[in-house]
Amino acid sequence: MNKPLMENRAYTPDESARYRVLVEAVTDYAIYMLDPSGIVSSWNAGAQRFKGYTPEEIIGQHFSRFYTEEDRATGLPARALEISARDGKFEAEGWRLRKDGSRFWAHVVIDPIRDTSGALTGFAKVTRDLTERRASEEALRQSEQQFRLLIQGVTDYAIYMLSPDGIVTNWNSGAQRIKGYSPVEIIGKHFSNFYTPEDRERGMPARALETAAREGKFEAEGWRLRKDGSRFWAHVVIDPIRDETGKLTGFAKITRDVTERKEAQDSLDRAREALFQSQKMDAIGQLTGGVAHDFNNLLMAVLGSLELLRKRLPDDPAQLRLVDNAIQGAKRGANLTQRMLSFARRQDMDVLPLDLPVLVNSMAELLERTLGKDVEIQMEFPPALVPVVADENQLELALLNLCVNARDAMPRGGRIVIAAREEMVDLRHASGLTPGRYVCLSVTDTGEGMDAETLARASEPFFTTKGVGKGTGLGLSMVHGMAEQMGGRLMIHSTPGEGTTAEIWLVSAAEGAQAPGTVDETPRPQDGPRKLKVLAVDDDRLVLFNTVAMLEDLGHEVVEAGSGAEALEFLAQQRFDLVITDQSMPRMSGTQLMDAIAQNWPDTKMILATGYAELPGGIEVKVPRLNKPFAEHDLKKVLAAL
Repeated sequence: MNKPLMENRAYTPDESARYRVLVEAVTDYAIYMLDPSGIVSSWNAGAQRFKGYTPEEIIGQHFSRFYTEEDRATGLPARALEISARDGKFEAEGWRLRKDGSRFWAHVVIDPIRDTSGALTGFAKVTRDLTERRASEEALRQSEQQFRLLIQGVTDYAIYMLSPDGIVTNWNSGAQRIKGYSPVEIIGKHFSNFYTPEDRERGMPARALETAAREGKFEAEGWRLRKDGSRFWAHVVIDPIRDETGKLTGFAKITRDVTERKEAQDSLDRAREALFQSQKMDAIGQLTGGVAHDFNNLLMAVLGSLELLRKRLPDDPAQLRLVDNAIQGAKRGANLTQRMLSFARRQDMDVLPLDLPVLVNSMAELLERTLGKDVEIQMEFPPALVPVVADENQLELALLNLCVNARDAMPRGGRIVIAAREEMVDLRHASGLTPGRYVCLSVTDTGEGMDAETLARASEPFFTTKGVGKGTGLGLSMVHGMAEQMGGRLMIHSTPGEGTTAEIWLVSAAEGAQAPGTVDETPRPQDGPRKLKVLAVDDDRLVLFNTVAMLEDLGHEVVEAGSGAEALEFLAQQRFDLVITDQSMPRMSGTQLMDAIAQNWPDTKMILATGYAELPGGIEVKVPRLNKPFAEHDLKKVLAAL
């Protein structure tokens, strides 16, 4: 039992006076005495200040009047005295009443007072007004409750706390929505459950907590796991939580699901990359096409002159061998320019509906001879495959190029699979093709594969990994240009050590599509060529000299003009059966010259000589065309048709 408020000894009058003065001077506490039945028998200044009663008003009254009606109804005043008498002390907090009826929150201590014999003589009651403190505590409690409700109400963010070791200690509704765990399932588990196996192996969860503790914050983005194992792209912030002494007590972790934003950004990046690649390839194509066109003019002069020279040489084998060697070299150069023009999409195309399985099977023997016995060839075609719109010769050359590249990627031999499938392309397709029905012709090897850097440059002209002198670097670029010109696309997929798949996407004949420049306007040859009066027009004097020489060798009368304007002057002065004009000339192009001739001399036949398949501005030319470099027999064939 606790000691009573007053010790069991007699006090001198001076001591009693001093105690009385002390108690009367206290104003922050109500200190007063009750008799054993609860009647107020003393009253200090603090009691008067708190409760509003003067000593005259309250002494002799029962202390229960300080209690609320609810507490009096439950018998709390009597119970408080009983507990104090029995246990040696009663202590509690609760609402009490002032004289004016207002309430205040009180902390109350009641101690029993006993005489020297232990008999109960009364109670000492000490009361303190804690209304302000309670108001502060209540405000804090409400604030905490509102904050808790706020956190729980957030569904777009996962907001939760971790222990210093990374154990989840609470969990909001946003965390449950984003990650799929209920509080019961995840509280008490380590937060590393949200990380991918790769990140856990790299120690990323522990490193995140270390960084937050050391630097005051950790922020990052990366893949995280939901309860069902699916991944989402998360933006994560981890902040350390410390007590007033600076000791780490845990971490606050906020996670946001930004998968949609990442997908949108990735899509934008892919579009930008595709645009950049398209612009780059277009720029290279413009340069390549221009170079090939100029080189064609030079080759035409060389080839034409060599062929004419050979006809005039005596029958000397040694001299003829030299000329033939020069002709073969020039023809190889012409072949290179044709590949360059294919990449630049400036090669003439004879586009027709083709049956792919028939075309590929007809090449089987050629492929086996070319690729060698160390390469196994497999063909996989569906039972029914729609025809494609393509140039047969160009497609055969493209397929041969792809197979040779595949063989070169397998120095110790391997397997090449040639397959085809039909597919409906939409706006989201990786190829970026115009939506429609296409057929994908693929060549897959089991070779070395390519890394990302090599793969990115594979279709560029003159880029090769075969070493100096072992490849022109024009094979894939030719296939790329051919596919683009026929309305399709070349796509290459490769992984180092896992082989390469090259895909040629071709327009399905079921779409009724036609590639540009596909109409063959060359008339059928007629019997009996006759001597013609020809106007040859070209701004390149070497090519013009060569064209005139071939025409004269074929027995025709020729007048030469170095420009469109000069040609019109000749036409105004004399009549010509035929005009052969170059397309690319300054100030007046070949098509512009032909328009003027058609208006003023409609009976004059015309031939357009050019190194380009596609004319600028989509101009359609309904006259025979000679592709540079052309030989005398090519010229003779066209003239025979006229």
